[in-house]
Amino acid sequence: MAKGQTWTARRTRFMNRLHVSMAGRAPVATGFVSSPEPRTIGHFARGRQLLAGNFMLSGRLVEAPDTLIWDIAAEEAPFVDDLHGFAWLDDLAAVGDAKSRERAQTWVMNWIDRYGKGQGPGWTPALTGRRLIRWINHALLLLRGRDKESADRFYASLSRQTVYLSRRWRRAPQGLPRFEALTGMIHAGLSLEGMQDHVEPAIAALAADCQAHIGPQGDIPSRNPEELLEVFTLLIWASATLNEAGRTLPTELVEALSRIAPTLRALRHSDGGLGRFHGGGAGIDGRLDHALAASGNRRMRKGGLHMGYARIAAARTSVIIDAAKPASGRDSGEAHASTLAFEMTSGRRPVIVNCGSGAPFGPEWRRAGRATPSHSTLGIEGTSSSRMAPAKIVRGQQVELFSEGPERVGCEMRHAEGSQKLELSHDGWRAHLGLTHARIMELSNDGRALAGEDILTTLSPGDERAFDTMMAATSLQGAPFSIRFHLHPDVDASVDLGGTAISLALKSGEVWIFRHDGKARLTLEPSIYLEKGRLKPRSCDQVVLSGRAIAYATRVRWSLAKAQGTPDAVRDYAPGGRGLEYAPPGRIGTGDDDLK
Repeated sequence: MAKGQTWTARRTRFMNRLHVSMAGRAPVATGFVSSPEPRTIGHFARGRQLLAGNFMLSGRLVEAPDTLIWDIAAEEAPFVDDLHGFAWLDDLAAVGDAKSRERAQTWVMNWIDRYGKGQGPGWTPALTGRRLIRWINHALLLLRGRDKESADRFYASLSRQTVYLSRRWRRAPQGLPRFEALTGMIHAGLSLEGMQDHVEPAIAALAADCQAHIGPQGDIPSRNPEELLEVFTLLIWASATLNEAGRTLPTELVEALSRIAPTLRALRHSDGGLGRFHGGGAGIDGRLDHALAASGNRRMRKGGLHMGYARIAAARTSVIIDAAKPASGRDSGEAHASTLAFEMTSGRRPVIVNCGSGAPFGPEWRRAGRATPSHSTLGIEGTSSSRMAPAKIVRGQQVELFSEGPERVGCEMRHAEGSQKLELSHDGWRAHLGLTHARIMELSNDGRALAGEDILTTLSPGDERAFDTMMAATSLQGAPFSIRFHLHPDVDASVDLGGTAISLALKSGEVWIFRHDGKARLTLEPSIYLEKGRLKPRSCDQVVLSGRAIAYATRVRWSLAKAQGTPDAVRDYAPGGRGLEYAPPGRIGTGDDDLK
């Protein structure tokens, strides 16, 4: 298997390098059609970190002051992708002083010297598209004060990358990588003189992908909300570039944007961040709001599911629940066993969360993050609601796909007097244990109380026989289960009322009380919060209700309610930037509290 992966990688790299070489023979652009306008937003504090020689990419920190970014020893694929994708140019541009400009120019010109003819790992269609967008966005920064020879090298590299992309975009995997490649090609074709011939094929391919790979509800196969945001952002950039060039937008692109925008609104918590499901995070600060504003689409789809998620919200409280099967087949390489898991946010403060993606922290964390116990739902000890098959090679990479999981997931929404109610179920354990998990959640119309009920039950005589077999195999001990409620690291939790309740204090001053009906054991246990951009997982707590299913129906009721005296609305300041952690004491002095 490893040999197959190595051979595939070597062949792909050889073909990429061959096409880069061939692209070098094409005519070279001599300038821009018009002055490019930046479309990407960087972070000032991250830019200051880069200037200080603190390279933090994909959760890994390398401290190397006075070192070229290309001299960093970094072999991990996500780190390499971040380096060669050049998204860090946004952060240097956010600083915008002479030092950041000089650093950006030096690193870009050094990349051209080292890798510009096809060397190195940065020559994939997706990375090339990502890189072209950044280079063109920040062309004024990169060319200011440079001599003609440097400008010619810059234009020659842009031309080579554009022509290479026109030859290799079909090799990008469908989904986000393909959208990156095509958006980069459109951006370059319309911005650079002499590259217009590459625009129409890219527009046609983008339109076809919008129709084929964005579903009728604005959904994508991975069901990753953050990935959907990235796709939406790329389509917004492509639309803006086409509009500025006086091109008519393809109908498929316009319709895709109109389908995605309401779905993203439904997947947004009250704090502005996305629900953290299936490998996705809350999203880069400001990107969701900026993209939705740029789309001009203010529609909010009410009722039903949104990319397989149910949403109930009232006042300042939002609840998002995974109410569909995870991705299957090739699309399940990053999927999580999170069926019926939920997240809850109060105002600007996340309360109940899922642990998140462990991919930035290595393969063990990646596996752990995908398992059911890493989500705020019921799990049966020893088996997730969806199970992974042994690792295999897909698209030249080793992945673990789901081979078993729920066949049927049900969700019904009811509007009762004074509340919104969801009735959900999945059969992920039915084949082995005869048990179906049902979950009922009810949010009061004032947003002050969330009541829940989790049920493990048999539904047929066949289920009862499977359950009886399990009981005999366990000497009548039954199936051990745990209902987990992972808490955000900023939530201060403490056991209250003699161990019968748990108080959750938020930094806003709100206090929520967790209670249950006494039919399970209540504990407060350590947990982990996995967040992109962090050096390591963050410690947090989880509320756990544990017991054993020893009958054909086991029922546990619980509730989360604001403590008496907690006001409906509090004055609160937005939490610090998500996903930013490292600042060496006394080294940068940004005064930014987010960098502690």
